Amino acid sequence: MTPYRGRFAPSPTGPLHFGSLVSALASWLDARANQGAWLVRIEDIDAPRTVPGAAEDILATLERFGMRADEPPVWQSQPAAQALYQRAFEQLQQAGLVYPCGCTRKEIADSLLQAHARNTTLAYPGTCRDGLHGKPARAWRLRVPDGDSAIVTFQDRWQGVQTQNLATEVGDFVLKRADQQWAYQLAVVMDDAQAGITHIVRGADLLDSTARQIYLQQCFGIATPAYMHVPVVVNEHGEKLSKQNGATALDPARPLAALIAAARHLGLDSGGSPPATLEDFYAAAIAAWAKKTAMNA
Repeated sequence: MTPYRGRFAPSPTGPLHFGSLVSALASWLDARANQGAWLVRIEDIDAPRTVPGAAEDILATLERFGMRADEPPVWQSQPAAQALYQRAFEQLQQAGLVYPCGCTRKEIADSLLQAHARNTTLAYPGTCRDGLHGKPARAWRLRVPDGDSAIVTFQDRWQGVQTQNLATEVGDFVLKRADQQWAYQLAVVMDDAQAGITHIVRGADLLDSTARQIYLQQCFGIATPAYMHVPVVVNEHGEKLSKQNGATALDPARPLAALIAAARHLGLDSGGSPPATLEDFYAAAIAAWAKKTAMNA
């Protein structure tokens, strides 16, 4: 069997908060329960949203909370990663799977509004599939198949069987943005393949992206990892807790209290009295995670 390799991939848009801690803990526990390697990747591909110093702060917080990567962290902004994305993009171009798109966000929104009025698909309507019609190229999209070939089904280790029709629910999706930044979908697929990731444990907010990533893996002939999407933390308004809606930074002086709360959010019950040290917490949490995920299998 291929040795387990998992990862935590935070975006450096600010300090680590409780919602991110839940995802980090879940991925760390899954790796440890399976005697696997746990890696950290800084997803700083969205340069306009990257906050200087945030990546270093995230890595220091993980260290303080007792989650140490088994290999040096990598950054998406590194030249080697950028070259990897470019080679992948060119491979898709040569296969005839990529085309330029001249649509603005407003034009796409107007098209979707009209489609909704006709009770048809809300996916990208394929406006530029057959040419730019005089518009300048802004972004580059991946052509998804039609019919039954567009249906992607996978078994999520937490959420169960998932099915998405890329043609009707997503449409041709962006690989390179209008600002010339690489899109998340392409970057994450190539990063995981480059690192040999076998298991992906992350928040359920990314569940909708998984079918697109599996389709990209199929385009490249890359093995599909095992996926697990854990429940996200929400605020009092029912919105995913994030830096954008005021999530506060973790207190590095009180890691144990935050970890116990994160484990509780994941439904882990270690039993007995609360752990007094990080070592006690992780010993109990790994055992509880192994039991819980075995039940979900």
